[in-house]
Formats: sequence, C-alpha cells, structure tokens
Amino acid sequence: MPAIPTRRRWLSWCLAGAMSLGATAQAAVPSQGVNPRADQAMKQALDAARDRRWSDIDQAAIQDHVLAGYVEYHRLRARLSNASAAEVKDFIRRYGDSPLADWMRGSAQTRFGEQGRFDDLLAISDGEPSSAIRQCYYYTALLDREPARAAEGGEALWHVGASQPEACDPLFSALEKRGVLTDEDTWERMMLAWENGQSGLVTYLQRGLDDSWQRAIDSFDDVRGNYAAVTRIPLDLGPGGQASGALIAAAMHGLTRADTEASLEAWRKISPHVSIGEDRRHEIEHDLAFYSMVRDVGNNQGWVDTTLPRLADADLIELRIRSAVTEGNWANVVRWSEALAPDVRAEAHWQYWLGRASEALGDDAKARQAYQLAAQNRSFFGFAAADRLGQPYQLQMADTQVSTLQQELTGMLPVVQRTEALMRIGEDGLARSEWFTAAARDTPEQAEALADYAIRQGWFGMAIQTTIAAKQWDALPWRFPAAYRDSFLKWGEVNQVDPYLLMGIARRESAFNPHAMSPVGARGLMQLMPGTADHVARGLGISAPSTADLFEPQVNIRLGSTYIQSMLARYRGNRIAATAAYNAGPQRVDRWLSTAPREFDRFVESIPFRETRDYVQAVLAYRVIFESLAKRGDTQGVAMLSQAERQGNYDPTLIARN
Repeated sequence: MPAIPTRRRWLSWCLAGAMSLGATAQAAVPSQGVNPRADQAMKQALDAARDRRWSDIDQAAIQDHVLAGYVEYHRLRARLSNASAAEVKDFIRRYGDSPLADWMRGSAQTRFGEQGRFDDLLAISDGEPSSAIRQCYYYTALLDREPARAAEGGEALWHVGASQPEACDPLFSALEKRGVLTDEDTWERMMLAWENGQSGLVTYLQRGLDDSWQRAIDSFDDVRGNYAAVTRIPLDLGPGGQASGALIAAAMHGLTRADTEASLEAWRKISPHVSIGEDRRHEIEHDLAFYSMVRDVGNNQGWVDTTLPRLADADLIELRIRSAVTEGNWANVVRWSEALAPDVRAEAHWQYWLGRASEALGDDAKARQAYQLAAQNRSFFGFAAADRLGQPYQLQMADTQVSTLQQELTGMLPVVQRTEALMRIGEDGLARSEWFTAAARDTPEQAEALADYAIRQGWFGMAIQTTIAAKQWDALPWRFPAAYRDSFLKWGEVNQVDPYLLMGIARRESAFNPHAMSPVGARGLMQLMPGTADHVARGLGISAPSTADLFEPQVNIRLGSTYIQSMLARYRGNRIAATAAYNAGPQRVDRWLSTAPREFDRFVESIPFRETRDYVQAVLAYRVIFESLAKRGDTQGVAMLSQAERQGNYDPTLIARN
C-alpha cells in the first residue's frame, strides 16, 4: 500500500480521535460544551475515589464525563487482589492513550507479584518493567518459563552497589541454587557496595562467604583502611584465583579520589601484572585521566596525554580541550580538537575553538572555515562564531504554521478533552501527565498539533515539553514562546534590565512553568529561593512573599528581575558574569574572576561548574532567540553580547566596588 502523505496521515489521526469521542464511555462530546455541574461532580467523585469512599460517588452524574476513567482506575486498583488479568488488560486497552494504562499496569504488576500470581503478571506485562521491585517480580515470574532471560535480568539486578527490594530475594535465592549467582558474584557486589559507601551491605554480603574466602577478606580489610595498600594485593585471591580484579578496581576507585597523583603511581606499578577485564581497566584509567585533569595534577599530565588517544572517550578529550583553552595553549587546542570523533568535532562548540586556535596560530583560512561551520548552529558558540565573521545569526527555524482545520480537529482529541477537564477541576499535575504521555507517543505531525494547541491555550510550559518529547528542536515559536511577555517588559523597564535576558533566564530556569519547584526549593518562573526572595523584598520595602506568592508570575518576575539587576550592578552591567552569579552565586563568580582567562569566551569555558557553564551559554543564546522572534525571526542587528562584554577584561576589575 502506498505511504499516506503527511498531511493526510495527520488528518486521519485527528478524525479518528474525534470520532472516538462519541464511541467511548470515557470521552465527552465537544458540542455539549463545558458543564460546570458535571465537572464539580467529577471532582467530588475523584476525591472520594482516592479515599475509597465509594458510597459518596454519584456514578450516574459522572458516567459520561471525559474523566470517568480516573474513577474507574481507582476502583479497579482498590480491588486488584481479586481482579483478573483479563480485567486489567481490558482497562489497559481502553485507556491505552492515557497514562492511566501504564499506571494500572505498574500497580497490577506489583500486586500480582506480591501475591505470587506470576501467570497473571506476565499476561498484563509489556516487556521489562521500569522499577526495581517490578523487575524483581517480573524475572521471578520468568524463572520456569524463560530461565535464560530470568538469569540475565537477575544478574543485572544483583550487580549493583546498593540494597535491592525484598521482592528480589526469591529471585536471587533461585539463581543461587541454580548456580547462576556464585560466591564470585557476591564478592563483586561486595566491592561495588564498598565503592558506593554502603558499609551495611558490605557486612551483609561478607557474611555469605565461607572460609575459602578468608584470604581475600583479609586483603580487603588491609586495603579498606589504606587505599595505598592496593599495590600489595595478591593477584590470586579467592578460591578460583579470580577475585583480585574486583578488589583492585574498588581500591583504585577510592585511591583516585583520595590522592590522584599517588593513584597513578600505584597503577603504573601494578597495571602490567594485574589480570583485569578490559572494562575495569578502562574505568580505572578513565577515572585517573578525569581526576588528573579536573584537579590539574601536573605530574600526571604526560600520562594523560599519552593515554587519551587510546581511551578515545569524547568527554575526556573535551575536558582536555577546555584545559588547553584555559591555558591559552592553542597548539594543544588544535591537536585535541582533531582527536575528537568527526561527528563530535563538527559541533559548533568545538569548531569555534578550532577556529580560535587556528586564528591565534596564524592560519586564517582554517579559522574562517571552522567559524563558518560553527556559525550555522543556533547556540552560544555558534553566535560567537558569527560575531567573529561579522555576519547575522542563523536560527534554522522550522515552519510552525497549523491550519484552522487542524487546530479545530486537535481540540476534539480525547487527550485534549481530558487535559482541559483536568485543568478545570484543579488537577494540573494529572493534566500534564496526560499531555506529556501523548506527546512522547505521537508522531511528529501529531506532536506539532499538540504543541500548537498548547501555545494557543497559553500552556507555555506544556508546549515546550511537547517539543522536547517530540525532538522538535527547530520549532522556535513553540520552544521559545512569548510567555508572560508583558510582565517581562514591564519589570525589565522598571529595573532597567534587558527583558529578553529575563525571558532567557525564566526559559532556562522553569521552561515557563509558573508552578515549577526545584529539589532544593527554588520556586516559580525564575526559580527564586525563599531566602533570596525575602532579601530582595526587604530591599524593595515590601512584605516578604509567601510560598504561594512565589508561584505568581507577576511577583516572581518582579523579584527575579530585581535580583538579576543587583547582579548586573555588581558586575558593571556584564551579563555573562551576572548570569553566572544568578546560577552559582556572586561569591563563586568573584573567585573565578580572580583566576580565569580575561577573554569572554575563555572565561565562559573556564567556569568549573558544568551546570553554570551550560547555564550561561543557554541563557545568552536564548535571549538572542527571543529578541529575534520579536522581530519575526530577523536576526539582523541582534547581538548576543555588547562590545564591552566581547572586548572587556574578565578579572576582578569587573566587580564594582561600593
């Protein structure tokens, strides 16, 4: 059958989704409009279902509601102990386009595993589960059905340096009886636990080894208190004489972190003699090279430069280039840039530095060629390369036009109907789960339709996450929407801060999700810590904001713009330093300025924290994109950096003294 053209395929998907609205119990007919009373009944029913107050649910009032499946989910989940696999499979089939299906499958896997209902567990499974406890049940279920797969899965679960759920115990016991897991496996896991600092697990595993392992245990005790004793470890430990490799690898792991220079000396002494797998040898030498460069261990540098080509790890070579850039050793920048794999070397980041190095070494033709390749990219170093060439930036922007018919059909899709209904009843978290499940599963054409719909609804964070799930990297109007633009313009003007810089910060910090909260407690669009917000509020002479206040866009943008303005004042208007300080704190930036290279690009490359290094590059590139989009995609006249930022010295003179 000939392939369906993209547009027809998209329309077929929309029409099928729209038709299903009237054909399934969990879908509502759009023409009926929003029914506040039905939504209220649904909200009450969902709250009651969560608490298992079944008698409080008015089933007739929610029967035809688009979210009826959520109540059904809680009902079935509550009686999984007695539910059949057929019932669970039927639920998964009917709600296959919703996260409800995966949630139900996961819950059933856990319950059936607890009950030992392994036939039912396999019947409702769709490959290996995602969580460890469900994997344990899953591979236990396969022990007598597919013993090879069970052994492979069980070994993977065993060889970790942390405790596993009790659900794994029957699996591990069975594999031990079958000879799949041996004392050698126990020893290797013991070493992994030691590397991971899990002393309790080390003790537990050691008790499982018999007297034939005493010599190995004695050697472990010696090196456990003194990593440097790695050079005295016998090479024939264990009953089979093969246990030394795991102990040496674990000891080298600790010694490299404790004393990198001494670690290399020890490795040079034992490396030619130790019998150790290539993976372990590679890991030891990767660690040694990494910590030698990060800690700038001068005596190790010759070994590092000799070893890097053999290891052929892009992350290590990139680190070596960064070191050469910081030192200003342009010959080494060229040498190590050319050691990168061709696909990595082609990235704008490394082409830019190849251009800078070639220019410094007098090879202008090679420099121009590298800059031209870099300038095709939409990134900090791509834009910096364009500045070197004196040409406008390349956005590489895709067309994001969606027809009126496509927009109307998208609004009729079940996932859209469910998302909107969940938002109406205050279930924003569930709404995002619905949306992101669809975005991750859909074709590019379908994801484009969802991203466009989200933008038109003002769901900016959801639109951005949709483009990420669908890898729509060039859909700039969806990836970088003019979210809360009026507020950014207002507070940018009040605080005399570039509004596009504010938008770049918010885009990087929260992806325009006003309810975002980080693991450490930063809140809102510009991810303010409560302490920082209180300090800024006091400076403004206003009341300290509550936790809820920080999730209000106007409050968050006002305080965030005031804080970044104080960082700009601290660094004489320099946005590179101020942006770095917004992420890492001004005290760190002050220290970096005291030792860093003076040029802007080398300063950015020398930032020791990868998070901050990436953050600065992203925010400044994002502000270019926002300004360009405000000009309908025209980059003519748009500049990532001012002349002072490009040509100024990045040293302590950048810090304004009061």
